[in-house]
Amino acid sequence: MNPVATTSKSTLATSNPKELRSLRKKVKANKKGLYRRAIKDSFIKLNPKYTIRNPVLVVVWVSTIITLITTIFPTLFGSKATANTQIFNGTVTAVLFLTLLLANFAEAFAQSRGKAQADVLRSIKSDINAKQLFADGTIAEVPATNLQRGDTVYVVAGDIIPTDGEVIMGAASVDEGAITGETAPVLKEAGSDVASYVTGGSRIISDELIVRITVDPDKGFINRMIHIIERRERKKTPNEATLTVLLALISLIFLSTIATFPALAYYVKTPISVTILVAIFVALIPTTVGSLLSATTIGGMDRVAQLNLIATSARAIEACGDVNTLILDKTGTVTRGNRLADGFIPINGHTMGEIAYVALAASIYDDTSEGKSIVRLAQKLGARIDFDYEAALSIKFSARSRIGGTDLPNGSMVRKGAVDAIKNFVQLQGGEVSSELNSAYEMVSKQGGTPLAVCMNEEIYGIIYLKDNLKPGIRERFGQLRRLGVRTIMITGDNHITTSVIAKEAGVKEFIAEATPENKIAVVQREQAEGKLVAMTGDGTNDAAALAQANVAVAMNNGTQAAKEAANIIDLDSDPTKLIDIIGIGKQVLMTRGALITFSVANNIAKYFAIIPLVFASSSINKLNVMNLTSINSAVLSVLIYNALIIPALIPLALRGVPFQVMTPNQLLQRNFLIYGSAGLIIPFITIKLIDLIISLTVLA
Repeated sequence: MNPVATTSKSTLATSNPKELRSLRKKVKANKKGLYRRAIKDSFIKLNPKYTIRNPVLVVVWVSTIITLITTIFPTLFGSKATANTQIFNGTVTAVLFLTLLLANFAEAFAQSRGKAQADVLRSIKSDINAKQLFADGTIAEVPATNLQRGDTVYVVAGDIIPTDGEVIMGAASVDEGAITGETAPVLKEAGSDVASYVTGGSRIISDELIVRITVDPDKGFINRMIHIIERRERKKTPNEATLTVLLALISLIFLSTIATFPALAYYVKTPISVTILVAIFVALIPTTVGSLLSATTIGGMDRVAQLNLIATSARAIEACGDVNTLILDKTGTVTRGNRLADGFIPINGHTMGEIAYVALAASIYDDTSEGKSIVRLAQKLGARIDFDYEAALSIKFSARSRIGGTDLPNGSMVRKGAVDAIKNFVQLQGGEVSSELNSAYEMVSKQGGTPLAVCMNEEIYGIIYLKDNLKPGIRERFGQLRRLGVRTIMITGDNHITTSVIAKEAGVKEFIAEATPENKIAVVQREQAEGKLVAMTGDGTNDAAALAQANVAVAMNNGTQAAKEAANIIDLDSDPTKLIDIIGIGKQVLMTRGALITFSVANNIAKYFAIIPLVFASSSINKLNVMNLTSINSAVLSVLIYNALIIPALIPLALRGVPFQVMTPNQLLQRNFLIYGSAGLIIPFITIKLIDLIISLTVLA
């Protein structure tokens, strides 16, 4: 590539990745801005078209209208109006309205944090220009928004990559800190299955690249992240929808119960106003859970985002909490994924120089890091190209054939690939397979390496030893998965011996070796047919179909475009072991909901003791007024005020989640009863009594 004389005029509000990371911190620290946005959205969400999605808030909304009417027309429903009736009714209306606002605030505050993240991402892609490379070799600077799928751009050191694409020429260091938050640059080069994809918003820090755009305008990775983070119409997860229906049914039950109160009150000669009936109804329905249900889900997605993961839906996070089976690809997932040639093992009387030459010839067109390492090792051993490079024919490697190489100008066929694939190739040419090949194959496999056989025509020259290493801490991570009750299966195209060695070192009991893309899909479908919820991680094009089939699919950001499009969670740091953290967050979301439900039920028990005895003050049930509240008016207001204030008090718990611990369902239930059940009983008794003491000093008592 020839350097371009004109320099890039790309502009970016904060093009320096350090500035972008600083901006992220400022957004996180700017709580005042988050609160202002959340308060504004709380009022917007009063619109019935938003409220209708939450049956509990619909009840509060309608109740507020009713009490407002009784405030304006205190005798409308036949009640006797006193001097303080309108004041009391107005106060109840104000408290119910405050409850609505605080319930909306819980969701709005959770969403405002996501919108702040979207602002950071939007600043990454603002006002970028690109050098478009045309078919005639000319280059023109155009706005990045004008680029179409299939266009080609030229980027040099200092430029911002305008949108997602594939490197088709060159190699360069790329700083993806603006996207992933990581400071270390990554190498991007043409020909690699993984390292050839670049993300819009990342920055070239050395050398130059020619990139073919692979996405339509406004369909790039950053655009998709912005859409996912800030979209207003969030679909309820299955668990959330089920709980919403349950809360609606509970509200109907309480409505039926409250409907009997006027008759009972008439019987014991204790008249009850419509305002008090409405207030009691709102106080006893599960407003706390109804208000915070959405916040727990959004909080889970936010915690996932803090791990540098982008979830395309809350459904994916919730599904992680129920995962039974985890399917992991070996290369790049359990191991580091940078398999490099570590040595040659000649057989059948061939010399080290001869196998080096055949390996070089078979790899000369292989642009992967693996292929380049073979070329470097062969050249280090003195091998040189002695044929017309332009006249030779490249034979591409495929996951199905598991073989590749070169057809030389003299008619010779040099091949490298999986040992059994090379065996079949040689036998088809009329050659024989010696026992030396099996010995070399087993020697490399037992060391945890990947053996590749190399041959010329019908003669096998030896084995290439590809070395890969386990990722740090992977064994401990799999141990955590087992304690969570998650079954782990490692699947790879490697041979059985190598796979068994890696599986033993990683602490994985189940594995499938020599797998094709079809095998991966079959494993996912088999597990799902047994009623299992399956999670899978992958980074290659051959993983895409299985990722699309899995219930939870995590793709690596340094993976292929096909893998990322098939996934519902994308890891910006390309660390597949994070799936363990995602599963923990999914379970934490479910545990948080359970804790809030337990707390809410215990709250209702305390509210019963606060209100019901005073409703029937003239009957013997008044003896149950263990809280010794001042009056029915004071009790109702105290409970309503507590009902409103407990919502913002629990927002941090809903967003942060309860502390996650590995435990059985019985242990979890016991902990919820012990901690959140006890708190749900004690806190309202104390708080309601304190509020009652304050109200007793006013005319509202």
